[in-house]
Amino acid sequence: MVAFVAVAVIILLVTFVLPTFTQLYSAFGANLPATTKFLMNVTDWLRRFGLYLLIGLLVIAAFIYAYTRTPAGKYQRDALILRMPVIGRIALLNELSRCCRTISLLFKVGVPLPEIMTLATQGANNKIISEALEQVREELIRGEGLYKPMAKRPVFLPLMSQMVGVGEETGNLDNTLATVAQSYEAESEDRTSSAVGLIQPIITVVIGIVVAFIAVSMFSAMYGVYGQIA
Repeated sequence: MVAFVAVAVIILLVTFVLPTFTQLYSAFGANLPATTKFLMNVTDWLRRFGLYLLIGLLVIAAFIYAYTRTPAGKYQRDALILRMPVIGRIALLNELSRCCRTISLLFKVGVPLPEIMTLATQGANNKIISEALEQVREELIRGEGLYKPMAKRPVFLPLMSQMVGVGEETGNLDNTLATVAQSYEAESEDRTSSAVGLIQPIITVVIGIVVAFIAVSMFSAMYGVYGQIA
């Protein structure tokens, strides 16, 4: 809602308010400040080419969406998500907690580990995680266990790898991974709440900066016009 209001306010200013001021200043032949000239040029450009800009953005968005439907596009999208600040950590925690839950539940009911890893791979939504799980499964079948394959892949966080090692040694893999899942879920919820809490202040600040720039540019030009008239 805040983002919608921000866009609506800026569109209103650019479409109705600024053209009125532009006509007024042109009628007086005022010598305008640089910021006002810049704002008026941007406004004029948007009025003439805004529709083409919107169409271009929609075409680009459609192309990106279509590309992310391809295997290569999905892989690059998922890799980008994991590298993003804030969001990447949350996405990784969500994927790993779901993976831990899956392995824990299936191990508890006696499903063999290779089959568990197959199901965990199929249940992963992120291609990077899915590929890493598949590699772990292959090394598990070769007799390397779970801990060593996971420990040498950074995508599996240290807590998960270490607890997998403890679970393998004690034969209590279901309980150790359930504990890891709870820990990751709690951290993900905390990080998500913090990220959501930052959205409104950031958008509010951006709106304030944009509106303040427009207001200062317009009123400084207005005072200039009054000075010339006087």
